[in-house]
Amino acid sequence: MKLATEQAFMALVGLDWSDKKHDFCLQGANSQQRELGVVAHRPEAIDQWARALYQRFGGPIAVCLEMAKGPLVHALQRYEFLVLFAVNPATLAKYREAFVPSRAKDDPTDAEIALELLIRHRDKLQALKPQSAPMRALTTLVEQRRHLVGDKTRITNRLCSTLKEYFPQTLEWFEDRDTVLFCDFLQRWPSLKHVQRARQTTLRSFFWAHNMRRSALIEERIRAIRCASALTDDVAVIGPHQLLVQALVSQLRVTLQAIEAFDTEITELAKRLPDYALFSALPGAAAILAPRLLVAFGEDRERYASAAQLQQYAGVAPVLERSGNKCWVHWRMACPTFLRQTFVEWAGSTIPRSFWASAYYQRQRDKGCSHQAALRALAYKWIRIVYRCWQTRTPYDESAYLHALKRRGSPLLAPVSVAPRPA
Repeated sequence: MKLATEQAFMALVGLDWSDKKHDFCLQGANSQQRELGVVAHRPEAIDQWARALYQRFGGPIAVCLEMAKGPLVHALQRYEFLVLFAVNPATLAKYREAFVPSRAKDDPTDAEIALELLIRHRDKLQALKPQSAPMRALTTLVEQRRHLVGDKTRITNRLCSTLKEYFPQTLEWFEDRDTVLFCDFLQRWPSLKHVQRARQTTLRSFFWAHNMRRSALIEERIRAIRCASALTDDVAVIGPHQLLVQALVSQLRVTLQAIEAFDTEITELAKRLPDYALFSALPGAAAILAPRLLVAFGEDRERYASAAQLQQYAGVAPVLERSGNKCWVHWRMACPTFLRQTFVEWAGSTIPRSFWASAYYQRQRDKGCSHQAALRALAYKWIRIVYRCWQTRTPYDESAYLHALKRRGSPLLAPVSVAPRPA
């Protein structure tokens, strides 16, 4: 990534952050003396500390800390004279262990180690370069939406587990459980006893009101409801679980509404960004994955020097280890999980929508790769392709890529012939 190693700083600061206070180690540019101090985690205290640094040293001032985002980063990025360098917490911990075999640890010491890294290894660190406000907002939106999807999955799984205790028939009647239809059904009829009391006309009206127009399916469900037998009549089982179902349904309903609100905001914001058309045209991207891919690449085309850097940073590229006569390859452990998840999920969605992607995935499976390993291999290839499109601002063209594969004699096209490109 783009480095800020040639910039001259008036002072250098190492920060060890925590929830309530931040230890710092400060050294002037023309001094060998170091000062230790503590800043309370309050907006007023942070502002006072930053302004005092500027009055004393001027700018710019380099600050090294163990985070690339978070409340402290948000607070310090307000000041143009501060240049923030993010260091991986594991890097700082290994550096400390190299010189402190006893593994003794203290916050002021960690702040001094962060300063050491900034002084001696600045060429290995990257200065945080904030993107535009719309891009940063979109980044937060897509990440928080993914957390909400995780909440939806967790609530749905717990809801299904609870229904199995006393009302398992609903899981047979409804294939999709993370829907408003499922929530409304359980809210209105939380047990088999309640739903069997309902009239057939009431049930038909309910399904019609939820846009179910398949009469055969409706009648089949009504017959199943009438013929169903209770798993248990024990009120000690039904009562508590019925109450829990009502609580979980309320949570699921709110989560579904929140996801819908996030989808609306993400779509409106993404369409205003200039590179959105590049990613929305990708096969399988659609409205959900296109904004996530846009966030993954960002808007700074100097951020990654090559596609290989992005593949490694995203955790898609495998790791090679050699020691003596031994050599082994494994998947990358430390990486931004959400970023890797984005590329792997999108690679999976391209399999039924891209001819070469489907052929490549099948070849990987034929070699004995697992489903996830094959998806990561496919994501690896996709990143190289999209990186080139992103750098040249050229939309992806499936037919153009197939013809390129044919010219190179790719085995992916061995059993087929590619139709001539239109003039």
